[in-house]
Amino acid sequence: MTRFISFQDILLNQVQVPVQLLDKYKALGLNEQEVMVILQLLRFLQEKNDFPTPNDLASQLTISEKECANILRSLIQRNFLSIEQLKNEANQITEAYSLNPLWKKLFTEDTEEIQTENDGTIFILFEQEFGRPLSPFEIEMINTWLDEDKLVPSLIKAALRESVLMGKLNFKYIDRILREWQKKGIQTVEQARDASKAFHEHQAVKKEPAPKKRDTSIYYNWLEEE
Repeated sequence: MTRFISFQDILLNQVQVPVQLLDKYKALGLNEQEVMVILQLLRFLQEKNDFPTPNDLASQLTISEKECANILRSLIQRNFLSIEQLKNEANQITEAYSLNPLWKKLFTEDTEEIQTENDGTIFILFEQEFGRPLSPFEIEMINTWLDEDKLVPSLIKAALRESVLMGKLNFKYIDRILREWQKKGIQTVEQARDASKAFHEHQAVKKEPAPKKRDTSIYYNWLEEE
């Protein structure tokens, strides 16, 4: 005899996916694999498994355990996921994943700000310019600029572009640019453009006294952006 399953049973056995996640994940700098890992985490949390292993997640996905572990680490480093310490009924300390950092980004930040100056896209932009995944140290440095120095993402992007145009694509040089801008009280991209224009024009005058021989157009690629 076929067992009857009520509609209520079906509906109760669901994972609720916030529409905001589907609408904004791209703007936040998340990709589809990362979203699927997040949804599987949500499912495990709903089933009272607060700390599923990468193997648990991989068993429900088409990616490997190692890929799951890398995605979890990246989500934590980029402040989409956190690990909390809890006490169980036996007063023992246990660990649990929390998606609160992601929910905070989705529900408390301004949509337009997320789309134009989100943290997630900075990591993608850096990886594109460097042509490789960022190291844990490099990710931590970007997080320091964002969280401790309170630099706006657009200013960090401007420093990255400046380092590319100067042919000095390394984190030490980018950090030096940002520190120099901080000393000068520069807080916006517009102020950074003005300072960089003045610097490059001064350098060009020192190197090539004859104006007709100077060509500093390379420095204005990002400086002229709207």
